[in-house]
This record gives sequence, structure tokens and C-alpha cells, in this order.
Amino acid sequence: MGTCYSVKLAGVEPADRRLAGLRAAVDRRLDDINHRMSHYLNDSELSRFNAGTSTAPVRVSAELARVTRYALALHQQSGGAFDPALGRLIDLWGFGAAGRREDAPTEEQILACRRQSGARHVRVTPQDELQKDLPGLQINLSAVGKGYGADEAARVLHEHGFTNVLVAVGGEMVASGVNSEGQPWQVGVELPRYGVIRGTELGAVVPLSGRALSTSGDAHNFFQDERGRIYAHILDPATGRPVQHNLASVTVVAANGLMADGLATAVYVMGFERGLRWVEQQHDIAAMFIIRENADRCRLVASLRFPPFRRMK
Repeated sequence: MGTCYSVKLAGVEPADRRLAGLRAAVDRRLDDINHRMSHYLNDSELSRFNAGTSTAPVRVSAELARVTRYALALHQQSGGAFDPALGRLIDLWGFGAAGRREDAPTEEQILACRRQSGARHVRVTPQDELQKDLPGLQINLSAVGKGYGADEAARVLHEHGFTNVLVAVGGEMVASGVNSEGQPWQVGVELPRYGVIRGTELGAVVPLSGRALSTSGDAHNFFQDERGRIYAHILDPATGRPVQHNLASVTVVAANGLMADGLATAVYVMGFERGLRWVEQQHDIAAMFIIRENADRCRLVASLRFPPFRRMK
């Protein structure tokens, strides 16, 4: 998954025998997911599928099939705003395993990669087979993998008997129970600024319990060309280019990490106005938008179902 994780437990004594081997159990589970879904590991199950050029169905694990199936369903649900089959374009722009770049690719390069991309060219069979109809197509699950990892880490903790849990995998949060003060877990949402260290400044604090939270934005994974233009890592499937709008970030609260992770990316691609309308039409999800008004000022707007939060700015 190319990131770190953290676990917080409330109401647990250091001598609790359930803690023995807990970190190793979580590590094993996340490592297993990584070896199924990573696009950075050459020998992962997903990387082997991507490297193949056959258009015949390929049998994969039920877990990889399930996550890919959800990603394809979200592609449909979001009207194409979410697309898990942009691997070649993500690499082209320097945000994948191929390494960073300092300038934008040419129009010809973008068009060539778009011809080998797109969720409409992928399917998952009922027999848990992946199939692509373009030999060069590559799936990238980075926009759902961390959220799914957070779900699975939380599941391991629950199986060990822990109920008051906050798991973070990258920026994806899964919470259950209460914190040490007997209240819902308090999760900070940063005020995103280009080039500022992650988490330096909070825009809001959100209560979270029995739900998952994910934030997508443009402030931490980007490059700037010699003319000062900023290209962030979230691509618009409709153009094959980094999203260009004034939405700095969107934070989604949903039933689980898999959903929250993917939905945050989809809604970010939509932008503020379209994204807010779409969120209000969905069942059981909510979002908070941080809109960049200028280099020094942002505005926070929450959907109707978003949890009551504490503004920090």
C-alpha cells in the first residue's frame, strides 16, 4: 500500500494478555493484502495481472476479485468519476510505480495511454476471474486499497476482543466504540496547503464511531513544472489529466473504509458543486468539502448528513 498505519486502543491495560502478538497479526494481514493488490510490488497478484497481455479470463483470489468488483461498481455509481483502470495514465503522470516526473507528458503520450485505459475494458466474472479486453490495460487499486486495509486491520483487532479501536492506514480511518474519555473518537481533518507538512494545520475535528472516514485532496502528492503549474495525483478519467478545480479536499464518512476511500476520490473528481449534489442523493454517506478561495483562505462546506464537527479555523 506504500504507506504506514497506526492503531489506537481505549480501555486496555498494558498487561492485557490479548496484546501479545497483536501487532504481528495486523502486520501479517496488511502484508497479505499488499501482496494481492499492490501495484508497487512486482510479484503481487495485481502486478502479475497487469503485466500480462492476455485478454482471456485470469483466476485471482476472492479478495482481489471482491475489491475490484467494488471499484467497478463505484465507477458505474459515480458516472465514471471513479476509475480503477487508469494505471498507465497514473504512471505516465509520475504518480505510480514508474517514478516521479517534473513536467507534464505530451498530448500524444496522454492519448496513447488513454487508448489502453478505462474501467469499461475490465470485468470480474462470477468465478472470481479478472479479464481485460485491452492487452496493455493496468488496474490501480490505490484509491480503495488503503481503506480496505483499514477495514481488515480493524477486523483483526475485533477478533482479538478489542472493541474501542481507531485504525488509520495512510489517511483512511476506521473507528469503533469510544476513546479513553468515553466519547466518539476525535479525528482531525487538515487544512490542506501546498508544500506544507501533512497534519500541520487542522481545519476541523470530526467525531467518529462505527464508521469510516477518508480524505482526498491535492496538497501532498503533486509536482510543479518550471512555469509554476501544479499537477496533483488525482486524475479525471474524462480527460486523462490531473483534476483542475478549486476543491482542495473532500472528506467522506461512510459505512466502511473501502467505501469511504473510493467515494472520497470519486467526489473529489466531481468537484464541489457536482459532488455535493451527488452526495446528497446517496444513502448513508456524507461529505465535507474544503474549497480553496485563494492561496491563504479556504472555506468549509458540509453535506446535510455530515457529523457535527468542530471548526478549527
